[in-house]
Amino acid sequence: MTEAALPDTVAVTPLGPLRGVLRTPGDKSISHRALLIGALAEGTTRVRGLSDGDDVARTAAAVLQLGAAVTRTGADVAVEGGRDRLHAAGTLECANSGTSMRLLAGVVAGLDAESVLTGDASLSARPMDRIVEPLSAMGARVHGRGPRHLPPLSVRGGGLHGVTWAPPMASAQVKSAVLLAGLDASGETVVDEAVATRAHTEELLAAAGAAITVEPLGGGRRVRLRRSSLRPLDLDVPGDPSQAAFWLVAGCVVPGSRVQVERVYAGADRTGFLGVLERMGASVVVLDTLDGAGDLVAEHSALRATHVAAAEIPSLDEVPALAVAAAAATGTTTFSDVGELRVKETDRLAATIRLVEALGASARAAGDDLVVEGRGAIGPGPVRFDSGGDHRMAMAAVVGALGCPRGGVIDGMRCVETSYPAFLSDLERLAGSGAWEAVTPVR
Repeated sequence: MTEAALPDTVAVTPLGPLRGVLRTPGDKSISHRALLIGALAEGTTRVRGLSDGDDVARTAAAVLQLGAAVTRTGADVAVEGGRDRLHAAGTLECANSGTSMRLLAGVVAGLDAESVLTGDASLSARPMDRIVEPLSAMGARVHGRGPRHLPPLSVRGGGLHGVTWAPPMASAQVKSAVLLAGLDASGETVVDEAVATRAHTEELLAAAGAAITVEPLGGGRRVRLRRSSLRPLDLDVPGDPSQAAFWLVAGCVVPGSRVQVERVYAGADRTGFLGVLERMGASVVVLDTLDGAGDLVAEHSALRATHVAAAEIPSLDEVPALAVAAAAATGTTTFSDVGELRVKETDRLAATIRLVEALGASARAAGDDLVVEGRGAIGPGPVRFDSGGDHRMAMAAVVGALGCPRGGVIDGMRCVETSYPAFLSDLERLAGSGAWEAVTPVR
């Protein structure tokens, strides 16, 4: 069933405690990778529980355009792939999905053809130099606009050779682009990570029979890959922990609440935010872990400030939600080395500062650190916030408004369709009918 289009402006009205059980969409990171590996594998890959957001839909459309067959029935998808099926496809539209663009660049770098990857205005302002450099070193001809290679991104692939690459920033997307290209490169492709990032690409490649090994490297990992032919996957996608973080923080900051999110991916690379919440005094527990997924439960708690290292949450996706918790906490919370937030869907560092201030606390950037001065509670409100087209900022703002006695009005909610189309429906599931309504924006 397809969710109705989200309104662009919503008014959030706190109705009391949040109570209930829900399931977030299939993990977005796993969903992208399952589609791409399915396209490269020889045979039919079957994926259940695929994310229903627009970002993953863009990857699915690109896979189809490249020559794989994609059949979707609800959240169940079959991908009939094989390297001989894939071909030049001209322009691949990624819309707002940076994951689609970066991972697709790795795939098409292995094709003896030219492809152009393009996106919307937001994605077209995001630097792609971090993948252009390693893919170029492997022998692809890749370029975008200006010194930082802004999209559109042109990729002329084929004739690749392995390299050893140490990304200068923690980035699972860069690692994944290099590994996907390495599937068709001569010699050995090695990625050395100083900080271990989400390992979904390595895990799925191993499951598909790739010649891949992973070993510790200080506090990070070394991933080695040789040219490989892949077998199809049969995969159940667990719930997205980055989306679960919003509801767990909401459970912590709304008095009287108890929120349970079912069957969430429980890998250590994706759940560092739980440790952060625990240090803040939150009541958060993991129940019934099975096959790498677990049920997460959060209850209202009095929160205190803490220090958050970027290595705890390498993708930084949970920072906006955790900043809401920090605004509700007592004391000063510092998020260290989070300058990478500046080049997300928007300048997420500046946007998070605006959100914290809208919640009645104060925040500032100190170099690449984010410093939040919590007041022990959110408010007095009402909260007024514009997401700037960033889905994580929009969802974090709703959570903040739920914790504010006078609620709030959030502009730019429609962008949440990229990752979580049922977000407002799930809000009603926990908070009750009338917790939100569409309103006409006042400009």
